[in-house]
Amino acid sequence: MPYTTEDGGRVNNFANEPKVYKAEPPTDSEKRNYLILGVVSALLVAGGIAIAFYASANAPVS
Repeated sequence: MPYTTEDGGRVNNFANEPKVYKAEPPTDSEKRNYLILGVVSALLVAGGIAIAFYASANAPVS
């Protein structure tokens, strides 16, 4: 571990720095997959909201 000693004898322990890398832009197939996942998730959310409205509209009144 990298230790440094300051004035007065105090020892500091520094964390190892992670490797830095440049992010790659998404490929065409990754962009297509992101679009498909977005559409599927939007349909799931819309379906959940529709079920909630249907269930609340048809709930028996006591």
